[in-house]
Amino acid sequence: MRRALVTGAGGFIAHHLVKRLKREGYWVRGVDIKSPEYSPTQADDFQIFDLRDMEQCRKALSDPQGFDEVFNLAADMGGMGFIHSAECDIMRHNALINSNMTAGAAEKKIKRYFFSSSACVYRDMKPGAPELKEEDAYPALPDNEYGWEKLYAERMALAFGRKHGMVIRIARFQNCYGPEGTWHGGREKAPAAICRKVAEAENGGAIEIWGDGTAVRSYTYVDDMVDGIYRLMQSQVEGPANIGNPEYLTVSDLVDIVAEIAKKKIKKKFVDGPVGVLSRNFSNEKIYRTGWQAQFKLKNGIAITYPWIEEQVKKLRSR
Repeated sequence: MRRALVTGAGGFIAHHLVKRLKREGYWVRGVDIKSPEYSPTQADDFQIFDLRDMEQCRKALSDPQGFDEVFNLAADMGGMGFIHSAECDIMRHNALINSNMTAGAAEKKIKRYFFSSSACVYRDMKPGAPELKEEDAYPALPDNEYGWEKLYAERMALAFGRKHGMVIRIARFQNCYGPEGTWHGGREKAPAAICRKVAEAENGGAIEIWGDGTAVRSYTYVDDMVDGIYRLMQSQVEGPANIGNPEYLTVSDLVDIVAEIAKKKIKKKFVDGPVGVLSRNFSNEKIYRTGWQAQFKLKNGIAITYPWIEEQVKKLRSR
């Protein structure tokens, strides 16, 4: 039985990753600064640790039987509003988490180490611009500090891998959504925020959209993201790899899809707010080498996600 440590396991993607690893027959320890919010963890062992502290990180990595694989998904992060308003905390907290985890894994002689990076490492793009491959992250010009820290953490993981003989696997996530993700409070990403706003709105009502709705994005359903993580970790693919649904739409298109699933007529009120880059368009050729393909079109994923968020909205209102 393979043994894995998953950090960030109280959060969205890592919580779903724990479920996948259990289905694959792993013994799993989940670690986070908080417990999962919406359903109990399926980890065999769940521990509360603050990975910004090196000693707590060492405790998380300590086990008499050791770990074959470490999946580091812990991060202080959120949607565009949070990324722009909390850039100092993001840079400091994530730099501490990632430096501690990388060095700690090396100390424990971990064989395989996964790091969750982000499409935020890439520069801004114009709609219709050619696809960016992983090496196109250089010369570096991320749009925000979250991206700069992720880029540095990638290089740190690769450096420790070279020195200590760890196999390093790095995924650059595109926007991920699905049930049991953050949907309110300021840290939610665009798909969850739009689902919440539509659920709260009356039929025929209006919702506020940051910017003019023309920003182009790719949205990846959580099951697809987790499948990409798992396949990448087991593969021989070296260096950072993009994981994202190759279906690109505008934010305005996203609103239309959510409204259609909700069976509501929704008006869009465009307001000032942090939008981020104008466009995204990435090559997935590297992750395709693992056999991965996105299985969920945005409409299919929203058809699962929207009812879950709608139910959360109803529960909050009834309190």
